[in-house]
Amino acid sequence: MSELGSDLLLSTPRQRWMPIPMPYLYASGFIVSWHFGVHIVSFLCLICVFSACSTSTHDVVHRSLGHSRRATEWLLFFLGLPILESGHAYRATHLAHHKRFPHHDDPEGEAAHQPMWKVLVSGPLFLPRLWIWAWQATDDRVDQRWWLAVEALLPVMGIGVGMLSLPWTDAVLAYSLVVLVSSWFYPLFAVHLPHRHFEEGIPLRQAWTVRGRFIPQMFLPLAYHLEHHLYPLVPSHNLPILAQRLQPWLDDAGVEPVRVL
Repeated sequence: MSELGSDLLLSTPRQRWMPIPMPYLYASGFIVSWHFGVHIVSFLCLICVFSACSTSTHDVVHRSLGHSRRATEWLLFFLGLPILESGHAYRATHLAHHKRFPHHDDPEGEAAHQPMWKVLVSGPLFLPRLWIWAWQATDDRVDQRWWLAVEALLPVMGIGVGMLSLPWTDAVLAYSLVVLVSSWFYPLFAVHLPHRHFEEGIPLRQAWTVRGRFIPQMFLPLAYHLEHHLYPLVPSHNLPILAQRLQPWLDDAGVEPVRVL
């Protein structure tokens, strides 16, 4: 890390806190645009919701933004809320993923070993399986089980609020349903594709790295996934700089980035 620059670990107060409200702004954009029938805007807002939650939660899980321990617990909850999933289950399984991949005892990385058709078929069970794994892994942590129990109710709460809102709008129910169905594709986009064709025992071949003008900026930890696995403490907003500084080593190792828009 010293060769690449310790400045990669730094975050300004704005970078530390600004990403937190963004998923809620995008979720509000989905609900308003859906209510008025502008569904293309709703679709774009949905992409932004998942992009913002993925990026911010990655940083909170790895504590790369410097939040306190107490703030981290609350942020895991509030960043999981817009997509109706358990931030604490994600932390447990994602940190295990970094420690264990590509071994088969990695609960999150299982999709990297499967053919695409099986990843798609098992998609609806992906988050429930991760939640169960996290519950079993925290049998000695009462505080973590409280968080997990509350967060397990988020999908039910989302559907319930949507049903109660039907006399005025169907947008809240639509948002909850679309978010839940979209989560079925997590194992494809967050695990299978980034780790496709990994080579066991070779750190520079454990994940892809993506280059482009637009898509990498939207999905920082997923696009620069190799860089993220190599240096998980680097916050997402510094991953493009990390990728640039690593490029000579990646070129020497024959790592070919995936080119996108």
